[in-house]
Amino acid sequence: MKILILGSGGREHAIGLKLSQSPRKPVLIFAPGNPGMAELGTCHPVAADDIPAVLTLAKKEAVDLTVVGPEVPLVKGIVDAFQAEGLRIFGPTAGAARLEGSKAFSKDFMTRYGIPTAAFQTFRELNPALTYLEKTGAPVVVKASGLAAGKGAVVCQTLTEAREAVESMLGPNAIFGEAGSEVVIEEFMDGEEASVFAVCDGKNFTLLPTAQDHKRIFDNDMGPNTGGMGAYSPAPIMTPALLERTCKEVIRPTLDGMQKEGHPYQGVLYVGLMLTSKGPKVVEFNCRLGDPETQAVLPVYAGDLLELVLAAAEGKISDTVEFPKANRSAAIIVLASKGYPGSYPSGLPIQGLLEANTVPGVHVVHAGTKSKDGAAVTAGGRVLGVVGQADSLSEALKAAYQGVDCVRFEGMQYRKDIGQRGLKALG
Repeated sequence: MKILILGSGGREHAIGLKLSQSPRKPVLIFAPGNPGMAELGTCHPVAADDIPAVLTLAKKEAVDLTVVGPEVPLVKGIVDAFQAEGLRIFGPTAGAARLEGSKAFSKDFMTRYGIPTAAFQTFRELNPALTYLEKTGAPVVVKASGLAAGKGAVVCQTLTEAREAVESMLGPNAIFGEAGSEVVIEEFMDGEEASVFAVCDGKNFTLLPTAQDHKRIFDNDMGPNTGGMGAYSPAPIMTPALLERTCKEVIRPTLDGMQKEGHPYQGVLYVGLMLTSKGPKVVEFNCRLGDPETQAVLPVYAGDLLELVLAAAEGKISDTVEFPKANRSAAIIVLASKGYPGSYPSGLPIQGLLEANTVPGVHVVHAGTKSKDGAAVTAGGRVLGVVGQADSLSEALKAAYQGVDCVRFEGMQYRKDIGQRGLKALG
């Protein structure tokens, strides 16, 4: 069986690693891929969101299944294009992917179907948004409605911060461009965040292990938001009771609502939750697996990912939800370039990858790397992810940080407190 995986980051490397472990022994093709994925299969220099070029590649290679990693091609309608050609693909259609592609649509959808989330208002003009802020006060959350690479949500502790965030999106500078032309202002929710992943076939779903991400660049959740600096799975705070409630109050009504509106949801529904004093509420939906959560979730998933993805793509997931049982833990530490999430250098030599991969329970996933003269060099903000697996979260974290100690590149930065909330929850 030939599988085409679209994307070039750590998430797609992790997906390739897990799919390669299937008893079906699939042949893996990546577009565009990275040096880590090149060790698993063949990489083609085709952008994941260049839909005509990806279609051509899939036909030329006689691909049996395409798995979409990032959100941009999904929002642009790659699933619709493949289905129109009779090609099997895993991911939501453009109509269903609006749950991530438009936060305004997503919030309105949740309101229509009674899905718990923060109170909100949406705006396309600056002055009405500023007037609304005077009524709400702070703290408050300001979000670009469109796709902003995980950096479009700003938690504002003061009115001054809130005004600056709104003006940066709706003002003359418009830092997120069209993605910020519509802004969602919502109430600040107090609590702890967690991530739940439902693999859906349009009607039914099953769950992958849960996770917790670390968005801020610096220790103790300080500094600006990033695409994610580390994660661990499973998340101890997501008890079976909380999972059951999330399925009943969030995932099931979402699938039923999307089906009712003519956009059955097939693919991964990533539910970002805030665990408030009043129960779990949705922070946001994503239409794909998370990055870097995937790199921790898939190693502890005990099933065959290929069989699960095929079942979802073919509408054959059982209507009995099985809560994931993970008897191991995994943690990922993201190694980022100096300056990230702002501007950063690239092309810097990376040392110690072979050494890190020999640490027991450790493997390294490539994210922002490229090959130069046969060696890996930096080529992105988030460069690598060091993943540790063990029987307990504490041992998984210990292994991951031992792996981190092996890797070196100029200006390398990473958080040293990944997983502390999970350890605290475990007591």
